[in-house]
Amino acid sequence: MADRADRNDSDPGGETIAGIIVAAGSGSRAGLGTPKQYAPYGATTVLGHAAAMLRRAISGPILIVIPAGDDDAARRAIGDCEGVSFVAGGATRQESVRAGLEALAALPVPPDMVLIHDAARPDLPGSVARRLIAALREISGAIPVLPVVDSMVEADGNIMGAPARREDLRRVQTPQAFRFGDILAAHRAWVGPPSAGDDAQVLRMAGHSVALVDGDARLAKLTFKEDFAMPPSPAPAFRTGSGYDVHRLEPGDHVWLCGVRIEHDHALSGHSDADVALHALTDAILGAVAIGDIGDHFPPSDPQWKGAASHIFLTHAVKLAAKNGYGVANCDLTIICEAPKVGPHRMAMRERLAELLAVDISVISVKATTTERLGFTGRGEGIAAQAQVLLMKTA
Repeated sequence: MADRADRNDSDPGGETIAGIIVAAGSGSRAGLGTPKQYAPYGATTVLGHAAAMLRRAISGPILIVIPAGDDDAARRAIGDCEGVSFVAGGATRQESVRAGLEALAALPVPPDMVLIHDAARPDLPGSVARRLIAALREISGAIPVLPVVDSMVEADGNIMGAPARREDLRRVQTPQAFRFGDILAAHRAWVGPPSAGDDAQVLRMAGHSVALVDGDARLAKLTFKEDFAMPPSPAPAFRTGSGYDVHRLEPGDHVWLCGVRIEHDHALSGHSDADVALHALTDAILGAVAIGDIGDHFPPSDPQWKGAASHIFLTHAVKLAAKNGYGVANCDLTIICEAPKVGPHRMAMRERLAELLAVDISVISVKATTTERLGFTGRGEGIAAQAQVLLMKTA
């Protein structure tokens, strides 16, 4: 695959981003007869949906803070969401967050950033996460907020007091985003009341500024029983993705294209088998479901992928798309090179792709073109490939 550092798509700087989901409360106000984080929500549970949406937003570790002894219930609630671990919470939300931060600090390599989220706000739009992460490049903390639209007054018991300026007020949501070292130090130094309200207040009291970014109405908090009648935002019926990859040519006796070995007087150079076509198609599928790119999942810095067959990467992407409720509707792949000739191998390529994607060959298109001897492909220095995929909702 092309040389790309291991990174999260939302963070081109390559910094690691972890998540904490606070789910240690009893949720008694919901009146559901069970902790609300384990209550049904959409096709899963409140906690399962929160974990899945956060996983779409970040590629780093996710730590869920749960009541002591709830490991089995929590694991059932999240299903097969990857990269998730659990830690027992405390008597207050702040103690629970502190437990999560200390668990992340104990990792061999602690994260650079952390998103601290409430399970009770399960429907996290990726756009909010991206705004929060972008803000952390300039400041230690950032929170999503919504404007206040109603008139506001102070209350003196049950008597109306002075009016409050709604222009100066904001409704605060989660996740809240922080530079990890700063929020950890702020929690460790906290000497205020047992409950700080939220983590942004802890950071602010430690002397840091907190940025405000636009929140989203989808992050409404599930508090009362009637809130659970509101289903999560439906996933789109179709999603598109594109991928592009390039590998240079070097002396050799064959190339791999679309999972097919082709005899040639050169080979493609790369950490894996350098199948440029499968790499482009893998990126297209990962991009369609917004879960990073091939370098996130199979970093070239990892020696286990040296010389690996690229069909491993493609089938992994297909499985991840399926976990997110999508299957391949069709794909269109273009290989750009002067040689070898693709035409004699096109049917074999389509058959192999249909096998790897578990679809009918009729939805697989493989094309080839040249650049009229212009550029690096025209000079025979390398091969490029671009892919387009359409995914359709299956669940």
